[in-house]
Formats: sequence, C-alpha cells, structure tokens
Amino acid sequence: MNDTLKTAIGGAQILFVAFGATVLVPLLTGLNPSLALLGAGVGTLIFQLLTKRDVPIYLGSSFAFIAPIIYSVQTWGMPATMGALAAASFFYYVAAALVKWRGVDFIHKILPPVVIGPVVMVIGLGLAQVAVGMASGKAGSNQIMPYKTAIILAAIALVTTMLVAIKARGIMKLVPILAGVAAGYIAAIFMGVLNFQPVLDAPWFALPQFGTPEFNLAAILFMIPVAIAPIVEHVGGILAIGSVTGKDYTTSPGLHRTLLGDGLAVNVVGLFGGPPVTTYGEVTGAVMLTRNFNPAVMTWAACFAILLAFVAKFGALLNTIPLPVMGGIMLLLFGSIASIGLKTVMDGRVDLSNPRNLCIISVVLVTGIGGMSVQFSDSFGLSGVSLCGVLAIVLNLVLPKPASGAASPSH
Repeated sequence: MNDTLKTAIGGAQILFVAFGATVLVPLLTGLNPSLALLGAGVGTLIFQLLTKRDVPIYLGSSFAFIAPIIYSVQTWGMPATMGALAAASFFYYVAAALVKWRGVDFIHKILPPVVIGPVVMVIGLGLAQVAVGMASGKAGSNQIMPYKTAIILAAIALVTTMLVAIKARGIMKLVPILAGVAAGYIAAIFMGVLNFQPVLDAPWFALPQFGTPEFNLAAILFMIPVAIAPIVEHVGGILAIGSVTGKDYTTSPGLHRTLLGDGLAVNVVGLFGGPPVTTYGEVTGAVMLTRNFNPAVMTWAACFAILLAFVAKFGALLNTIPLPVMGGIMLLLFGSIASIGLKTVMDGRVDLSNPRNLCIISVVLVTGIGGMSVQFSDSFGLSGVSLCGVLAIVLNLVLPKPASGAASPSH
C-alpha cells in the first residue's frame, strides 16, 4: 500500500472517530449538520494554514456552545445567533495576543481552575431540563412522540453509549456517541417511528443551505464569554497532543498561533452558519492509538468532511434521527461536561475550605443554573453562561486573596 493511500485511509478513520460528535451539535441546536461537516473541514484547513501544518489536530463542533446556542436561538433567533457565534472568536484573538505578549502563564492566572471549573459545570447543567424533555419525546412544550416510545429509544441510545465508552476496546472506544446514535436509530426503525420520505425526496448532491448572520449586540455579548471554556480546552488539547507526539507545540508553532488558527476557524465557520469548532480529544486518542503523527492525515479527514457536506441525501438522513435518541445522548453528554468542570476543580486542587474559593464557586453555580440575568439597558444584558463567565473572572480578580502564608493551591 503506497503512502498516499495509507494517509487517506488514516484520514477517513479520523473522520469516523470525530463524526458522531461533529454532527451531534447541529442536530441538538437546530443548525445544519451538512454545514457542521463543512465547518469542521474548512476549520481544520484554516487551523493547518496558520500553524504551518505542524500539529496533528482536527477541529470539530464544540459541545461548550450547545446550551448557549439553544438559549440564543430562543431569545434572538437563528440569524442573530450565527452572527454571535462568529463574534465568539474575539476571545480567541485576545487570548492569542495575551499569550504572545505575556506567555501561557498569564492565561492560567486570569482563568485558574476556580474560575473555569464552575463555568464548565454551568455549561453542562444549565439545560439539563432540555435533555430530559428531549429524552421524554418533547420539543419545547409539545409532546411529539408518545412518552413510552421516547423513553425506550432514549434508554437504548444512552445505555449503548455508556457500554461502548466503558467496555469497548481499540478504535470503537473512541466512538461511543456514534454507537449510541446508531443503536437508537436501528431501534427506531424496528419500532416504526421513522419517516424516510425526506431522504427519498432529497437530491444526491446539493450545495448546503448557508445561513445569513445578523449582528445583534446583545446576542454577541452573551456569546463571547462562552469561548472561555473552549479556549482552556484548546490549551489542554495542544498540551495533550504534544505529550502523545513528544513535541512542544506551545513553542513551535506556538500557542498564540494555534489559538489564532482556532479563533479564525470559529469566525469563518460562524459566518456561513456552522457551529463553532474546537480541538477534539477523541482524535488525540485516535492518534495515540494508531501512532500516526502525520498532520497530512488531518488534511485528508478535513477534505472528506467537506465532500460529505455536499451529499444532500446524507444530510437528510441525519435529520431523520428521532429526538429521543438525541435526548438519550444528551443525558450523558451534559452530565459529562459538568463532570469535566468538577474534575477541573479537583485537578486544580481548589481548596473549598477557603471561603474565597467557596464564594466564587457557589455564586457562579447558583446564578448559572438558576438562570439569573442582569439587564444593563433595553438592548444589552448578561445571562446564563455569559453572566457566569464574567462573574467568575471579576470575583477572582476583586475578592481579597488569603495572606501569602495561607495561599490557596488554586492560585
């Protein structure tokens, strides 16, 4: 087998690993799955361009934006949400500039575990009711599928995802979401609740329906702080892939370049209606498993994703996945995001017996999960994750720190 074919097959395998998570985000938020595939492909190529194709990283849809997208669409509509998602890249540019100016440690100083942990927990738990509603067959307040049927489908998808995550070996261990969706879909076929007519009516190939973003200041200011979590995730992802390949990517091509690449990808993808992209941990797992460190593999994966975006029947097939199947996956997914926030606090050794840390985490959790909003004017306010992100940073900067002899290990 020649090297090009081997690299192409490696790229197809990477897309297989990242596929389930990439299309899950648009299926949950109402965005176009074909645009998510196109965005992942284009975003990865932009990232490679800015990092001189040195880093074997693939960018896929970011889970951190699921809850904020759902809220934003309900509050300001889809066009304003698209504009806000494109503007979320602002934080990446600021972070890249800060890293270039002051180094990586400065980011950790502004965003320590006591800030990041509770914000990520709010992202996971903020829309827990939506996940339960979807698993129960509800779209908003409308029961679109009988409760018993919905619960059975959600349970099949959820149990399959958990079993694959826990028990599977090799490449299968990296695709629990894909396995769960497939099991739920097959169950839905046997239960006779699928409508294949949209797939039959769709042409084989078509240009994806691009969105038209609008720029609403309130929506933009709501969405920008959400980028805090994926930026921290990005730093972790770059360090993780570096430990796998044995290279320090924070110095070459440099963390400022990787942040800039990720940010520009978020910007471009948001402008044509795709979900924001981020570095994928499961892809790092696949790189570790296959020991194929060639960044060209990611180029192939990106190209395959772009090609798949133009297969209209495939996009129509994705849209036939029943709501409760997605709900079953969300029950685990949102909880997993919250668990990552908890792990951030634990790994950072945040001392909760320290009143300062306890104050920051407590206030952020209750305001976020309780859905508090602060309105500064008729057109501008903060709520949800955006309020939590700003609140956590401000509290960490202004609350007095303990005396130097009793400093918290989180600072």
